Order: sequence, then structure tokens, then C-alpha cells
Amino acid sequence: MTADLCALDELTSGEARRFDVEGHRLAVVRIDDAVYVIGDRCTHQDFSLSEGEVDADTCHLECWKHGSSFSLVTGAPDALPATRPVPVYAARVEDGRVLVELDPEGASS
Repeated sequence: MTADLCALDELTSGEARRFDVEGHRLAVVRIDDAVYVIGDRCTHQDFSLSEGEVDADTCHLECWKHGSSFSLVTGAPDALPATRPVPVYAARVEDGRVLVELDPEGASS
């Protein structure tokens, strides 16, 4: 299922924003004209990743609570204490709108 999240220009480059869609809690990150969507729950202790810091240079999102960092491309953690990946969702921009496939790639939501 494809969901229409928002207009691309509603997202600020280098920041994360949370969306709740059809039972999926999503962290959406825009870096320049690219959009990344991962699950919004840190796998260490279920804190919201969208409240964390974006590292645009490495395409990572850091959990604000304990510092685990997740790849926006693969969902894999690269800093403890998290050891499990977060789901990654396919996203694209069409006609200025951000669309996301709600079936995560390589992980369950």
C-alpha cells in the first residue's frame, strides 16, 4: 500500500519528522532532494527516532535518548546500545509529493 505523506517542501532538509500512517510509526528524513523513511521506534528502548539528530553526511539518524545511530538506507544500527535494525520503507517523490510504501523492506514493522 502506498501512502501520500506530504509535500516535499513541507520537510526541512537535515531534520526528521514523525508520521503515523495506517498503524505504522514512521521517521521521515529529507536530505537535500532525497527522502528516507525508517521505523520511528528505536530498537533499544522504543524511543522516537524522529526526535533525534540527523547526520546528513553519513545518512544516519541518532536516537536522542541513548545515542544509538541507525542508517537511513539500511536501518542497521552502527552504535550501541541498539543491536537490531529498524524497518526501512521505500519512498519516492512524485509531482512534489512524498509517497511511501507501507510494507517495510527487510524487516517487520
